[in-house]
Amino acid sequence: MFLTIPTVMTWTRIVAIPLIVGIFYLDMTPASRNLIATVMFVVFAATDWLDGFLARKLNQTSSFGAFLDPVADKFLVCASLLVLVHLQRADVFVALIIIGREIAISALREWMALIGATKSVAVHMLGKIKTTVQMIAIPFLLFDGILFGIINTNVWGTWLIWLSAILTVWSMAYYLKKAIPEIRARAK
Repeated sequence: MFLTIPTVMTWTRIVAIPLIVGIFYLDMTPASRNLIATVMFVVFAATDWLDGFLARKLNQTSSFGAFLDPVADKFLVCASLLVLVHLQRADVFVALIIIGREIAISALREWMALIGATKSVAVHMLGKIKTTVQMIAIPFLLFDGILFGIINTNVWGTWLIWLSAILTVWSMAYYLKKAIPEIRARAK
């Protein structure tokens, strides 16, 4: 089931990356670039929920889709973080924490799958909360202005991205704690 509607939607998140990055190289006002990039990010990030819903509703779930979905999310978040660091709207340490965790947990999950212990590092609510906070913080930082005349998105985005970094470390510690018994059992 390589080309189902949900899988195509997942692919759109990967295709979105150069589009979102490219917006910042266009000859237009910074406010226009910020708005377009924000709207694109929100639309493409929303496909994360929608593709999972449609996969279940249309009975089009697949192993490939289950693999590709989190990969697309990680690509979109990491690319957006790098853009934000480049624009000096996010601290490089936040990006390193979040990207480093994604690499570490992906490697851990791959290794746990090789030893047949995937359940010990299955997605947990803490990881979902972390992702939700990231998906709110990033568009705030991309927008970088005053929303509805009252919300300073840079201030809120900065607080939220730091909160997501804290949740990132916390969720990584949770997954490592769950994996350690399996790692110890296999090391003997």
